[in-house]
Amino acid sequence: MHSIPLTNRTVASLADRLDVPAYDRTALTPAVVHLGVGGFHRAHQAVYLDDLARTGDTGWGVVGVGLRSARMRDALLPQDCLFTVVERDEHGDTARVVGSMVGYRYAPDDPEAVLRILADPRVRIVTLTITGDGYHRSDHPAVLADLAHPATPTTAAGYLVEALDRRRRRDAPGLTVLSCDNLPDNGAAARATVLGLAGLRDRSLAAWIEAHVSFPAGMVDRITPATDGAARDLVAGRFGVADRCPVVAEPFRQWVVEDDFRAGRPPLERVGVQFVPDVTPYKLMKTRLLNAGHSALGYLGALTGEYGTSSEAMANPVIADYLAVLMREEIAPLLPEVPGIDLDAYQRTVLRRFANPMISDQLARLCGRGSTKMPAYLLPTLAHARRDDRPALLLSLAVAAWFCYLRGYDLNGAPIEVRDRLADVLQARARAGGNDPRPLLAERRLFGPLADDPAFAAMLECALHDLEMYGPAATICDYLATELLV
Repeated sequence: MHSIPLTNRTVASLADRLDVPAYDRTALTPAVVHLGVGGFHRAHQAVYLDDLARTGDTGWGVVGVGLRSARMRDALLPQDCLFTVVERDEHGDTARVVGSMVGYRYAPDDPEAVLRILADPRVRIVTLTITGDGYHRSDHPAVLADLAHPATPTTAAGYLVEALDRRRRRDAPGLTVLSCDNLPDNGAAARATVLGLAGLRDRSLAAWIEAHVSFPAGMVDRITPATDGAARDLVAGRFGVADRCPVVAEPFRQWVVEDDFRAGRPPLERVGVQFVPDVTPYKLMKTRLLNAGHSALGYLGALTGEYGTSSEAMANPVIADYLAVLMREEIAPLLPEVPGIDLDAYQRTVLRRFANPMISDQLARLCGRGSTKMPAYLLPTLAHARRDDRPALLLSLAVAAWFCYLRGYDLNGAPIEVRDRLADVLQARARAGGNDPRPLLAERRLFGPLADDPAFAAMLECALHDLEMYGPAATICDYLATELLV
């Protein structure tokens, strides 16, 4: 099949190949700015807003902003900010063109242009996917640089604070800052980051932001592996579309948002978004089951040296059983009631999603940024279990697998590239400690009260010994037998 480049001029002609927008994209109002455009935003929030536009509501177009990489600029602008999303599972592939993004800016090219967009009174919501590492403390060097040079910021907070100051000075309305990152309380994190910088700069500005800007919490979910050449080849070969930046994702998606919007909000409940008074139980469900499960799967699977992807590791029934028992016996009993959710069914869905061979995640990606992910996703459950004298054997095994991974080689001796902002420090401690976990546990910024729990340290020491002596599969079997006898 001949591949047709994806642009405004060609998109209508692709309607016989895949689902394309029928609405007038020129009628979309640029009311949403998204900072940190990557695959997840394009497969999640942009899809929901495209769904809304397809209902006839064109008041919520998106302007994308890149902060760190020019890759999206180079891919999206030549194709008029159109892109393809392919949903894959064992039943086949379906594809759609998403048209909700009406513009894109790479911030380092022209910081002033981005500030003008954010200060535009038409903009009512700013959404964020900047990862957990993007929510800097007020003493971070990048934040201090933005404080010294507010007209040429480099961080998300720097852009937001300068733009909000311009809105204040022009008596323009406030807006909503909606984090879509996987943080335990992403709304509070966004609020603290913005107000922290604003307070350093001008207390009256911070007070104005307090009064005119809301920071609702949200829970987002969709497995979206990084786009690579295979995705482009898939879209070209299967659908005949030449797309520089397609996104491949699972069919499942979920978005739960605290209903706290300062300047109005899109009626996304029409297209499946849940607006609730309190997102906390939904976030705990997702981060402590799915995200923590992903981390445990990543480290144990990688240590075997046999698997490269999540579905490959899940094909091992020992690993699949470990995750099922981990969630059912050690994590789910510590979760609050989640309105409208059957937790047993949710766990089964998570396991099916992990095992989806058509949308498998690279284990290396699941293992990255452990010093951010583990304290956010897995360690809080472990600390809760220790406080309440609940079973934590399988949770401890996941931590031990992380500690082994940090040494920089799998249990066959093959090298591992550790991708983590604290890689140098953590690798040095992991290698120095051997099977003694205490050098790593001394990183109190990661482990909090667990650092002072000698019984937990002893559990980890045993798990480290068992993984090294017997390997992941035999250790998991032994631990599962012990857990199910408790």
